This record gives sequence, structure tokens and C-alpha cells, in this order.
Amino acid sequence: MSKRDPLILDFDRSIGELPGATVIALNDWQEAIRFGCTLGTFSTLRKHLDANMPADYGTVLMGSGDYHHLTWPLVERQRGKGPFQLVVFDNHPDNMRFPWGIHCGSWVRKVAMLPYVSHVHVVGITSTDIGAKHAWENYLQPLRAGKLSYWCMDVDVAWAARLGLGDAFRRYDDPDALTAAFVAQLRSAPQATYLSIDKDAFSIDTARTNWDQGRIEEHHALEIIEALRGRIIASDINGEVSAYSYRTWWKRWLSGMDGQTPVPQSELDAWQAQQRALNARLLTAIAASSI
Repeated sequence: MSKRDPLILDFDRSIGELPGATVIALNDWQEAIRFGCTLGTFSTLRKHLDANMPADYGTVLMGSGDYHHLTWPLVERQRGKGPFQLVVFDNHPDNMRFPWGIHCGSWVRKVAMLPYVSHVHVVGITSTDIGAKHAWENYLQPLRAGKLSYWCMDVDVAWAARLGLGDAFRRYDDPDALTAAFVAQLRSAPQATYLSIDKDAFSIDTARTNWDQGRIEEHHALEIIEALRGRIIASDINGEVSAYSYRTWWKRWLSGMDGQTPVPQSELDAWQAQQRALNARLLTAIAASSI
């Protein structure tokens, strides 16, 4: 069992206090990095993190799901532990085209093509991002190369079979069936694992976010984490609720198109309290399953 303390990349002050956590203040980076940025800006942040992150740390918490692209450099920091697979809880594929750099919905392609990442499993997708109308937006190369699988519900993905990609799409009727099948997959092919959790994969009863949400319940997540016992080499959590108004016009436009809605101030405290209690339970489970 790992007893390394968590690390907070504090862009948006949404995580709250965690006992023993190391905190890196990044609020000044929020406008530049949140949702998306150029590769040049992202490279500058990488250098800043390399200069300020401790050599050893536990689960990384990065705030809103708007920062999920930070998983890319966090995975690269584990290159010496490869090969390993990446298990991602997410309601979205995060494998979408973004020609202007990197954003929170495009990073999976970057990670899937790393030579020391054996496979990426995105678990819990219910978003129409993987439906026929959005098929052209998905990077097909990692799916075709056998490096990426979508574990999904509620979406018609018949188009994938017509393109010869059917093996990369695992569709189930409900989260119980999906969880049972994924746990069986993990047990049949045990591997070292990087675990990344975006809580928008969860139902609103489990964790309220300001993205469209999936159907995974806490007990499904805990069952999958238990199936990874002794194999988690590193991990991160995002999907916190945080209110933010972009100054950059294209971020306001794209985030609006992605269905992000303002969080009512009257509800923000309750949503964050729910999130923080869930974080504590997830951290305990991850620690018990970590190498």
C-alpha cells in the first residue's frame, strides 16, 4: 500500500484542504491553461511544474475537469515505470480533434501514442461525442492501432464497426454490466496502471459537476479500483466544481458549445462538500490499491 501524500495543482481553489497534501499555487495560470491552450503555453507550464513538483507524491488533484489535459505530462513523468496501461474514468472520450494546441478533450490521443503506454481504456462514456454525428471529430489512429478502447453506454456506436473499429468500442446497457466486463478485463490481463478519474463519469447522485454527466456510481468505481489492487503506479483526480468566467473569447465560445453551464452560487458550497467527501473516499481506495 502506498502512503505517499496527495499533491494539489491548485488552479481554481476548488479542492479544499487535504491532510498532508503538498499544494502548488497555480491560480495565475488559470486563464492561460483552463479548458485549452497552445502547445507553447503548455510547454511553459510543464517547465514550471518540473521546477516545482516534488520528486515523490501520491494522487494528484487538479481541480475542474477543464484541466484534464494535465494528465498528459503527469503520465510522461511515469515513463521509467513503463510499460503500463492508462485507465480513465470519463463521460467523454477526450480524444477529440483540437487543431490549436491541446485541450481537456483532446489529450488522450497524445497519451495513447506514447510507446510505454500499452493501452488506454476510457471507462463510463455516455456522451454523444462518440456517436455517428461526431465520428469525424474523434482521432481514429489510436483506435485503429489497438491502443485505445471506449467503454460506453447509451450511445449508438454502430458506425465504428462499419469502419473496422468495432473492437475498440465496448458498449453496455447499464453501469453494472460495464463494470463487470471491465473488472473481468482487468483480472484477465493484469498490468501496471496509471489511473485518472474525471468525476463527470459519475452520476449526479455521486458527484455534481458542471459538465454533462455519466451513470457510474461510487460503488462501481470502488469495484474497479479494487480490481487494480497492487497495480496502480500513479493517479490523478479532477472534475471538481468551480465557477470561472473566461476572459478569452474563444474559450467562452467553445466551453459554451460543450454544454458547460454556470454553477449557481447558492448550490456551489453543497456541491463542493459532496465532491470533497467523495475525494477522501477515492483517495483511501486508491492508496489501498497502489504499489
